Amino acid sequence: MAALMTSRILAELATSITELKANPMKAVASGKGMPIAVLNRNEPAFYCIPAETYEKLIDKIEDLELLALANEREKDAAVKVNINDL
Repeated sequence: MAALMTSRILAELATSITELKANPMKAVASGKGMPIAVLNRNEPAFYCIPAETYEKLIDKIEDLELLALANEREKDAAVKVNINDL
């Protein structure tokens, strides 16, 4: 008896690799900017998103990394200043 594989699909839409190969732009457009799970034998193989969505995702990740860096530096770089010294 074969083992049953289950995977969580992290997208509202899914397509097969066969459908993606047949018309990739139609598959991407069907997601209307949201990710599409591409399935191989009913298991997610990868996720497909439009270039504009990917660029926004990378921008958000970079913003979060910068925020984390700023928060860390804020903790370490406290400088006490007397208002009368200014």
